[in-house]
Amino acid sequence: MADALKDSPIKAVQVEALVVMKLVNHAAKTFPTVATGSLVGMESLDQPGLLEVTSCFPFPNVDVPASDDHRDNHNHKDLAAAAPRAKANLAYQNEMIKFLREVNVDANNIGWYTSTSMGNFINLNTIENQFFYQKDPNEKAIALVHDVSRSSQGSLSLRAYRLSPAFVAAYKEGKFTTDNLQKSGLRYHDILVEIPVTIHNSHLLTSLLHQLPSDAPKEELSFPPNLAALLQDPNTPEPPFFPNYDSLDLAIDPFLEKTCDLLLESIENHHTELNNHQYYQRSLAREQAKITAWQQKRKAENAARTASKQPLLPEDEWQRLFKLPQEPSRLETLLNSRQVEQYARQVDGFTAGVTTKMFAVKNNLLPGES
Repeated sequence: MADALKDSPIKAVQVEALVVMKLVNHAAKTFPTVATGSLVGMESLDQPGLLEVTSCFPFPNVDVPASDDHRDNHNHKDLAAAAPRAKANLAYQNEMIKFLREVNVDANNIGWYTSTSMGNFINLNTIENQFFYQKDPNEKAIALVHDVSRSSQGSLSLRAYRLSPAFVAAYKEGKFTTDNLQKSGLRYHDILVEIPVTIHNSHLLTSLLHQLPSDAPKEELSFPPNLAALLQDPNTPEPPFFPNYDSLDLAIDPFLEKTCDLLLESIENHHTELNNHQYYQRSLAREQAKITAWQQKRKAENAARTASKQPLLPEDEWQRLFKLPQEPSRLETLLNSRQVEQYARQVDGFTAGVTTKMFAVKNNLLPGES
């Protein structure tokens, strides 16, 4: 991953705080539907490789008749996820950039953003959208991914991604067969390259935050009970060992449960793709066996014709009589493997606190074990 980032023309991404607020607000309003939009900005003149995201705007909502049918809802999500490369939105994007240029705002399109839930964003729509913006190797375009579910826990989840040069080259050829993947050495780790993200506030806003006046306390001040409380850091609202009974809750994190369900679903999809490939291999073996038998029969016929001095029959006629099955694309397998890795990382993060509490109360749960 570090080597892929080294080869990328973008080394870091700086996002303005106003862009983050607009992105988060758009994602919250459209949840659980995917929210997508365009990013505008420019590459830093002082720091080559730093991409500055200075503004953004959402794509129009996809108007689809409401329906209780699961397939219709799934199609609605697909339309919303594919909005960045829709023809109508391309015209809308060009018009918005023209308006931004008229008011002297950075009007260079540098990518797109999308919202997701529980890290479920590694799919064909995301790849096609990013490839649409990043067709050229030196194209400075990124995809900003905002995870609504992770951010609801109190920690902003905002990540920037680019397609690796190796994957872009393979995607242009469109041949994701086993032989091509073995020759190129492309793995699921090499699909996306994560770019470090920093959030930037303007100097004027930073000065305002430091100079915000605070109201004088109206209630009677309580004196510190001891010297330790007097020496306590004033930025700490409560003593370090203040009792927090919420930390003793042994309930399993609901986000952990949902992530495990999604992980199992991705593993089932992986087995489905594996079964499809095994079916292809069996079909290919049957056809090759038929071709071999036909070639041996034709050679025997030609040997008999040679002995009787008759004209030989063509031995390449099998190419017209038999049709070998086409190998299915392994792209879905690569994307699904990368999605499994994403879920595994999330499970690793969620289980840190739960595992600690389970070890702490292990003797109470299993008194017979030491």
